[in-house]
Amino acid sequence: MLPANDKYMHNIADNLNRLHRQIQQIAERAGRDADKIQLLAVSKGQPATAIRTAYELGHQRHFGENYLQEALEKQRALADLTDICWHFIGPLQSNKTRKVAEQFDWVHSVDRYRVAERLNTQRPATRGPLNVCLQVNIDSEASKSGIAVAALPTLAEKIIELPHLNLRGLMCIPRSQPDLQRQRMAFAQLATQLNTLRHSTRLARLDTLSMGMSDDLEAAILEGSTIVRIGTAIFGPRQTPG
Repeated sequence: MLPANDKYMHNIADNLNRLHRQIQQIAERAGRDADKIQLLAVSKGQPATAIRTAYELGHQRHFGENYLQEALEKQRALADLTDICWHFIGPLQSNKTRKVAEQFDWVHSVDRYRVAERLNTQRPATRGPLNVCLQVNIDSEASKSGIAVAALPTLAEKIIELPHLNLRGLMCIPRSQPDLQRQRMAFAQLATQLNTLRHSTRLARLDTLSMGMSDDLEAAILEGSTIVRIGTAIFGPRQTPG
């Protein structure tokens, strides 16, 4: 029997290997290059040791966090991992933008200009522009964050003017659906919105669709996802509530 720590690392290694194989297989079916699909390890509710374990396996460098205070504690514990890439993927309140602007490489959940403006102002010049995605409420659910589809072009055109932000694309968290075809419909809508934005010369460089989690990974990749956000399928059950 493996010692506890060795078994833990072995489980994460197996999970990551399985996910990379799954992404490769789906990408091949879609006629896509799997190397252009980023696996974002969502470490919400997991200890810093879990992130270090995934990192030390050699390939995983991108990690996503939902809660600022939890993320800052992990970042302090993992400060020696200098090439780690931190993504903030949770709802972002205006009063928390400073630390996000200072400590993260990506923000996936921008849904209003006020937040974008604060991130832009508070981004340290030494770090270069902050990569951002606009979160779209693709199913118009009252319980979820995100900008309405109709308001998307105006917000994108305003954010592209902010010099310390690098608008990369769109993110969504669709309503849970029971079958592949219904899942694909929501992701296809987001992909269509990205293509529509790219018709504007100033937005032609947008290249990111952050969509897809454990339950709808296949549908997201088939519809063009470039970042899939996977948590428990890598790390197992969350070790803290949230």
